Amino acid sequence: MGKNKLKKFAEMEQLDCVFQFPFAAIKDNGCPMRGKWNQEYFRNDHPIVLELGCGKGEYAVGLGKRFPEKNYIGVDIKGARMWTGAKQANAEGMTNVAFLRTSIEIIDRMFAPGEVSEIWITFPDPQMKKVNKRLTGTRFLDNYRKILKDGGIVHLKTDSPFLYTYTDAMLRLNSLPQDVNTSDLYASGLADDILEIKTHYERQWLSRGLTIKYIKFRLPHGVQLQEPDIEIEPDNYRSYHRDQMEFKDLNDN
Repeated sequence: MGKNKLKKFAEMEQLDCVFQFPFAAIKDNGCPMRGKWNQEYFRNDHPIVLELGCGKGEYAVGLGKRFPEKNYIGVDIKGARMWTGAKQANAEGMTNVAFLRTSIEIIDRMFAPGEVSEIWITFPDPQMKKVNKRLTGTRFLDNYRKILKDGGIVHLKTDSPFLYTYTDAMLRLNSLPQDVNTSDLYASGLADDILEIKTHYERQWLSRGLTIKYIKFRLPHGVQLQEPDIEIEPDNYRSYHRDQMEFKDLNDN
């Protein structure tokens, strides 16, 4: 592991807005903050909003600035990336933003039923070969419902035609309520101050001339979700791993 990563991890340990729990510590009893985020950290009763796979935390921090009446938690397993948003939130004294280093697969161990009001999923890996890894698949949607309020909101922003097509089919098959659904956000006229927050990956994809897709939908409880049985053309621009793609872009410039 590089010295820069070790330095970031050491700094993360000192930031009050960062929560990291070894899996062994939560395996049996869950996260000690579960059901207590408002009371013990935010110290208010404002709605909690998650940014899943937050990377550098652009949405958690950006939304936290725009909406002080809500609490935001960026969730990611990669602490070196999360360090950027955590350092910014700490430096700016933001009391409504926190970061949680954990796997999204065990998100229900981190939050109590109904503790979360909204979820943002920003530019996830589309997982074209592994349906059970897709963050908008039935496995994850069922897990989100364990922590979301009934009818809680889920936002998806993606560059991936594959993931957009899959998610659209999922919502239609299961008749899940949709507030917004567009395959070209910045040509739709829907991009407002919130949606124009751009993540690291979004800027990269826009520079390549790719369109950004956005869906805002709701997850009611008590609906048995089904997987759509459709053939979807794979994305044709993901022949490289994301990190390799960034390196390739630098060489091309």
